[in-house]
Amino acid sequence: MLFNSLEFLFAFLPLTLFATWLAIRWGGQQSGIFALTCASIFFYGWWEVGAVLVLGASVAFNFTIAQKLAEQNEFARRKKLLVLGVACNLFALGYFKYANFFVENVAATTGWRVQHLHIVLPLAISFYTFQQIAFLVDTYRGQVGRVAFKNYLISVVFFPHLIAGPLLHYRDIIRQFETKFALSTSTLSAGFPVFLMGLFKKVAIADPIAQFVSPLFAKAQSAPLDFVEAWAASLGYTAQLYFDFSGYSDMAIGLGLMFGITLPLNFFSPYKATSIIEFWRRWHMTLSSFLRDYLYIPLGGSRVHPARRYVNLMIVMLLGGLWHGAAWTFAFWGALHGLFLVVNHLWRHFVPERLDSLHRLLTPVYGVLTFLLVVVAWVFFRAPSFDSALRILASMFAPAMVALPSEIAYHFGADILSGISWGQGMSFADFTAFFTYLFFAYLIIFFAPNTSEIYGFGQQHGFARQPIGRTRSAARVLGTAALAWAVGFGVFSAAPSEFLYFKF
Repeated sequence: MLFNSLEFLFAFLPLTLFATWLAIRWGGQQSGIFALTCASIFFYGWWEVGAVLVLGASVAFNFTIAQKLAEQNEFARRKKLLVLGVACNLFALGYFKYANFFVENVAATTGWRVQHLHIVLPLAISFYTFQQIAFLVDTYRGQVGRVAFKNYLISVVFFPHLIAGPLLHYRDIIRQFETKFALSTSTLSAGFPVFLMGLFKKVAIADPIAQFVSPLFAKAQSAPLDFVEAWAASLGYTAQLYFDFSGYSDMAIGLGLMFGITLPLNFFSPYKATSIIEFWRRWHMTLSSFLRDYLYIPLGGSRVHPARRYVNLMIVMLLGGLWHGAAWTFAFWGALHGLFLVVNHLWRHFVPERLDSLHRLLTPVYGVLTFLLVVVAWVFFRAPSFDSALRILASMFAPAMVALPSEIAYHFGADILSGISWGQGMSFADFTAFFTYLFFAYLIIFFAPNTSEIYGFGQQHGFARQPIGRTRSAARVLGTAALAWAVGFGVFSAAPSEFLYFKF
């Protein structure tokens, strides 16, 4: 069920809020948690009932392993249990997500005729698998003891974060269900504006941009783009992905706040970063933290020799790329970011931080370079094949043609710009509409405050704090009303589109 669908907005959400409030009022917090758990399972099963069985099996298995870990005192047995738990999680993820990818590559390498396996990828399996691996590791480390099944279940299936994150730690989320879980006008007024902001990002910015970006990437599969089309595709997808995924994360935070639960921040103006290191501290922050805490640090982190450290970075980013999807383009995207991170660390090593004046002078250059590197890498992330990605990049940096609509020649004179192919490429209507959207999108990206700054919540141990500005000021009420008005056009004007990260 999509957050931007009519059935979610006008049926599921209000009914869930009312049922949970009623359950809390009549039976207390535990009754409210039970009602919310049932609603969350229904929410997940709306996409495909069969996927609920996979999710249920995963939850039951990991809960059982975690309980045995908490009871077991012998180190060797604890380690075997952890290895078994992590291995089974990775096997399940590998089977559902990568089995056909493996079959395709074996067939391509050996020439064997191997049929695709009839596997339906369960929605959100990457997210809930990683979260449960973190739970097992935390239990092994002694950070979590024995837990009640009902508490563990709600920590996994809580619907605001279930489909596309943010990734949660059990101890952080369950503590809030025990102490802060509530439904009132105060929690609703805290969460509703944040939810609306995320919905606005999705339906008013990301989706309109996608209408232009998707045809350009489709065209690149069979033919080269001109210079303008190539940059339109790359810059457009860069903006679309940001507003789509950060919009989902804002909606998740807003929904959580409606129940008194604060979820982790996942984005903090990542395109304002002035280094790739900083970019990964601002982009998909919960995934970055997971990869750091459960993969990079166990591999040795920064404690090992610099050469080994850089190898570890490459391994982490390569696996992070593959986590997003079963395709070599995702792996290459991860490897690119691994390479960028290695170069970034080398630069900081050979140009010490004590050269503050040099770094201050180069800060704008750092910012532009970081953004361009991110844009280039996104081309591989979005393109369905290496061929189409390379066509786009070739047209961006070594174009065979620069095309503009003939209407521009009419207004400015064709002789003013030589070497332009007039009347080819994007139509005048698409050109003006798309670049108008893009102009305002990047104004917001680079110059507007982000959602957490607007609504007054910041980072506290990686989590969003409750908004401090809960008073119903005129500006807040008017701003919320304006968002609702703008969102209404997007929600009712077209069929709801899937969030990009649902496929990962």
